[in-house]
Amino acid sequence: MTGAVLAELMAQVTREGGDLLSLRAIAEEAGELGATRAMTRLGLADEKARADLAELRELLGTWRDAKKSAWKAVLGWAMRLVMALLLAGLAMRLGFAAWLE
Repeated sequence: MTGAVLAELMAQVTREGGDLLSLRAIAEEAGELGATRAMTRLGLADEKARADLAELRELLGTWRDAKKSAWKAVLGWAMRLVMALLLAGLAMRLGFAAWLE
């Protein structure tokens, strides 16, 4: 999209005076033109862009799931270690070490 529609709307408002409908049309066209330019500059204006973004979202979701699973595993192992240390300390306190001799 080029700025031709936007230029025509602005010329119309200049000629006829600005009403609310014309100003809304200008704002909408300017927003669409700006969004199109931004997407083009980012390289997301072609047909493959939708598939690329879907792939990136899927990859990001997988990364988040993996990160969450890794934290759960680390926390699980830390809790097991704490419980084992507590059990070993309790066994020592109750004299179970003498049974091993």
